[in-house]
Amino acid sequence: MHQNEILSSPNRQITLSDFSQLTKFRLSITVVISSITGYFLAAEVVHFPTLLLLIIGGYAMVGASNTFNQVFEKDLDKLMLRTQNRPLPAGRMQSSKALFIGIVLTLVGVSTLYFINLKTAFFASLSIFLYACVYTPLKQKTSLSVFVGAFPGAIPFMLGWVAATNEFGVEPGVLFMIQFFWQFPHFWAIGWLMHDQYKAAGFKMLPSGARDQSTAFQIVFYTLWTILISLLPAFYSTGSLILTFPSAFMVGVLGAFFLFYALRLMFLKDDKAARFLIRASILYITGIQLVYVLDKFLFQ
Repeated sequence: MHQNEILSSPNRQITLSDFSQLTKFRLSITVVISSITGYFLAAEVVHFPTLLLLIIGGYAMVGASNTFNQVFEKDLDKLMLRTQNRPLPAGRMQSSKALFIGIVLTLVGVSTLYFINLKTAFFASLSIFLYACVYTPLKQKTSLSVFVGAFPGAIPFMLGWVAATNEFGVEPGVLFMIQFFWQFPHFWAIGWLMHDQYKAAGFKMLPSGARDQSTAFQIVFYTLWTILISLLPAFYSTGSLILTFPSAFMVGVLGAFFLFYALRLMFLKDDKAARFLIRASILYITGIQLVYVLDKFLFQ
């Protein structure tokens, strides 16, 4: 009996590890946090059952998108060092099993978010469709896939607002635009760093197709747009989404930090600069979301 328990323990760990990789646990958690941030920005009173449904449904939907993506790209993942050890290309899981998991997660996500309201379930469903059925196949055809992929990637931030209000207006629209434009410098920096691996798999991720001045300039251009849109609530032109002066200053400081590393990549054009920009972009989006929430509860 004791021996069986010892033998079964590693199998259980592998299963949990594979599920984590299949759903991209860390990425999914950051997306859920983004949705929670949107919820806190909109909610007059925090309704914890709704928040719990948003967390469960949000993770299920993002996990489903990532699962379908890995099913469709199983053979391509074998060609890249960073993805070779995923459950499907490594042969630890069959595509049929992964597909089943993706379908179950989709059903759980849609039904859970429907209990919040129909709009939340609709936008989450749209996100899965765009990511799995449009963005994924386009990655081998055109660099515009990043533009298409930015739509589902921008939905979570505004999803929390819609979950809290059952309305889509200027406020969730601004939250959507912030995360939409932010994705270009973030993912192009990743594309820059992983260019050779993406090229081996046939993925067209950089706007010019190369690590050149054109790509670097566009990274800076979209970084500037992200910063400007993030400051819009400071001008009281975004409905009930408001940013006071001290918080706008903090957002500006974070923006300057983000822009510095985007410019650094444009001038140096090396992997080290791309790696720093990835970190700066994550710090920026996390930082401004935290500032937005603290501003609402501390200064307004």
